[in-house]
Amino acid sequence: MTVSVDTMTAEQQEPRNKKPTIKVGDDEDQKMWLQYKHTRDQRIKDTLIMKYASFVKYVAGRIAINLPANVEFDDLVSYGILGLIDAIDKYDPERKVKFKTYAKTRIRGAIFDELRVLDWTPRSIRQKARKLEKAYAKLEGKLGRCATDEEIAEYLKIDISDLHKLFDETKKSLLLSLDEIFYDDEEGSSRFDFVENQKSDNPQLKIEESEMRSILADAINQLSERERLVITLYYYEDLTSKEIGKILGVSDSRVSQLHTKAVLRLRGRLARMKRSLVEE
Repeated sequence: MTVSVDTMTAEQQEPRNKKPTIKVGDDEDQKMWLQYKHTRDQRIKDTLIMKYASFVKYVAGRIAINLPANVEFDDLVSYGILGLIDAIDKYDPERKVKFKTYAKTRIRGAIFDELRVLDWTPRSIRQKARKLEKAYAKLEGKLGRCATDEEIAEYLKIDISDLHKLFDETKKSLLLSLDEIFYDDEEGSSRFDFVENQKSDNPQLKIEESEMRSILADAINQLSERERLVITLYYYEDLTSKEIGKILGVSDSRVSQLHTKAVLRLRGRLARMKRSLVEE
């Protein structure tokens, strides 16, 4: 049952010696958001934090799949709570944007900001990730099919156990920073320089998006059944690694390995395709 909260102040609604009871309904309870916007009542803010705490855990859970085991999930949630509080303070209900849509960006941003402070992606890890990508690209280009773990390990001249450790180490390299600098020119450019301005018109955008979807879909279809399922459940069904693990009957770490392999395999395949197009 949804209980609306009038836009009057707490003193107008109740006697001064009695605190109002705030009950939260669905995400679109605009009256409650408007009351907080105008009164900044700490009781309303606390209620909102408790209401969306589980959403912070959901966002943190999706980020955790790309991070090594030594990163504590509870730490990610703590970072995300800071983003949630910031989102609650800055959210404008009159813009008719769902709060979760607005908050997700700030929660993720708060988590990534803290991870960057912790220097979670050293240069050596990125080098290992690129080495794996190249291995997948070259070997699968030669074989004309998905390479097995054993074949990749043999190609890299390492034990299969070392390959699995490599997967765990390179998970964090799958998260990209917009501030990372590329030195392809004299001045250097960051990823942020290449972020598209969504407000500008681009008549070719729909055609390019359609082609990219087709290319990506074809690359995904060439993955192994389990890797394809992990990618689908994670990116299309928005499930966490724990939820995916329950479906596949495997551990979180195994889901993370499958996800890492799939992304590296896709990167290698798409990079190989890009090179062939450039050469043509």
